[in-house]
Amino acid sequence: MTTSKKVATKKVAATNAKAAAAPVSKPVAKRASKPLATQALPSTNPLPEALAPVKPMAKSKTVPKPKPAAVKMAPAPPLSSVPAPVKLRLFQIYYRPEQRAALDPAFEPYNNQGDNSPLLEYNVFRKLLQSEQLKGAELWGALSWKFREKTGLSGTDLRTVIATNPGHDVYYCNPHPEFEALYHNLWLQGEPSHPNFLVLCREFFEVTGIPLGNINAFVPSSLFASANYFVATPRFWAAYIRFVDTVIAKAEAGLSKTAKAMIYSSAADRKSMHAGASYLPFIVERLFAVFLASNLKALSAYKFALPAKDEKLNVHLKLLKQMKDVSINTKSLWMATCWVNYRNLYMSNTYGADWCKKYLKSITPTEFKFA
Repeated sequence: MTTSKKVATKKVAATNAKAAAAPVSKPVAKRASKPLATQALPSTNPLPEALAPVKPMAKSKTVPKPKPAAVKMAPAPPLSSVPAPVKLRLFQIYYRPEQRAALDPAFEPYNNQGDNSPLLEYNVFRKLLQSEQLKGAELWGALSWKFREKTGLSGTDLRTVIATNPGHDVYYCNPHPEFEALYHNLWLQGEPSHPNFLVLCREFFEVTGIPLGNINAFVPSSLFASANYFVATPRFWAAYIRFVDTVIAKAEAGLSKTAKAMIYSSAADRKSMHAGASYLPFIVERLFAVFLASNLKALSAYKFALPAKDEKLNVHLKLLKQMKDVSINTKSLWMATCWVNYRNLYMSNTYGADWCKKYLKSITPTEFKFA
């Protein structure tokens, strides 16, 4: 054996011996959850008056991949039909006779004509919970007559998702994935949609005991649910209805006269997209995420994907959504700040300078609160 080969052999043997002597690493103990951590947001340069069109970001090899979401994200449902559980009840709500023709045969029609409750779908949930229609049901839900239009899924697709992913307390989705990319949370998203929404929500939170931190919280995509599109067990429904009813009762008792008049005002629906709805149902539908976030340890939640909606996101929205989730998973203040700057640039180009001047400051907290 030559001298060089002998030297190489000795080096390999020494390396192997050193590796064998090293102690075996112990598994890392799971850390207990901590309260929301607050970090100050570094100051950023104001947006220039005129911005060139946004160009796609170059792919970076150094950006870490997002960690799995706290709530399981479902893959696209297979095209083949899978028999639904025997005790699954899925209702589809309609309000006028002409809407019945648009209902999906995979759902059971629910006639809600003549119900003028300002709570809209939530009042249907309460009525069903108190009825005999759900006797023996292991899972149930009551969905809008526009469910397929809003989600891209049929009733059969929804039954497939549930049947192929059994064992959860609640199945839900978000028909507006662009909100996940552009907003810290759904409370801030409500401000451009409903005039003075945040002013009302702050008083609502104070009198009901909901932590004000929810308004500025930096929330992952897994906790976005912008509509009452969920199916759940009786156990979930009972706890959820009890929570929301308690919150509404406290609001009724504690809100000022001005706030109470406002919460029932149709000014919330200034574009008449929701038949003149008041602020109340828009607040209530956002309480789902609040309830879910505070009960993730006790309940099993499954967020199913909406491929047809996700495919419509442009490259910037897809990148913003990923960037936001990575910053939350890694608690990276640097990346969160980059997300804000990229988001602001996108909004300026998409919505214009006047929109940004009116809303951008109010929907951009000055500090990050990572969950």
